[in-house]
Amino acid sequence: MNVWVVAASVLASTFTVLTVRVASQWEQVVILRLGKYQRTAGPGVFVTVPFIDHVALRADSRVQLTGFGAEEALTADMVPVNVNAIVFWMVWNAEKACMEVEDYYDSVALASQTTLRDAIGRKSITDLISRRVRLDEELKAAIEEKTEPWGISVLSVEIRDVVIPRSLQEDMSAEARAERERDARMVLAEVEKDIAAMLHEASDIYRDDECAFKLRQMHLLNEGVKGASGTLVVPSAYTQGFTEEAAREASRPDRSAR
Repeated sequence: MNVWVVAASVLASTFTVLTVRVASQWEQVVILRLGKYQRTAGPGVFVTVPFIDHVALRADSRVQLTGFGAEEALTADMVPVNVNAIVFWMVWNAEKACMEVEDYYDSVALASQTTLRDAIGRKSITDLISRRVRLDEELKAAIEEKTEPWGISVLSVEIRDVVIPRSLQEDMSAEARAERERDARMVLAEVEKDIAAMLHEASDIYRDDECAFKLRQMHLLNEGVKGASGTLVVPSAYTQGFTEEAAREASRPDRSAR
């Protein structure tokens, strides 16, 4: 009697293990029945028929992160570059991810790498460096076009790093420095042009107004001696009283006395 009880317990336990299964909250389980797609189960508890049903795939529906890159890829202007990028994606249809592609994770990585090389070949080195956001959007659209039949949605693509040859880095740095110097010279020329116009206008004013010209002279003298410890001697009308001409005028007899 005890033997039958033990045997029944073993059979019940074995049947439970083979039929009752649990899928995590983030899992989608693809079940095949006799080799054909039967249903997608999960999350939670689900039941399978022993020896008839087969769990073909447990797809993780959380957001996945895959890194990829392109080494020594040639740009449109024949510059070799190394580019590293990452793609954020997720499985939205477990049935397609199981039936349409053998290994969807590796397929996403390879498709992203191929798309990146194609995009680099269509861009110049300047566009590749200065327009990363636009390149990210183009990569996202191109990768999603390939992965959508697999039940995979691409959330975003980000270019992490673009490495160019050191010699080209020096050339681009020199070019950027020359560009900044040219802009600075253009700004300085515009300022000098404005200053020359103002000086020309001021000279016209001083030519027509002698009093304004003398006031300007006094202002310049005041600015020159401000904060200086020396002494500045300026000729004035007072010193003219000590000249020879002034002495002769003083020695003449008073005309009114005559």
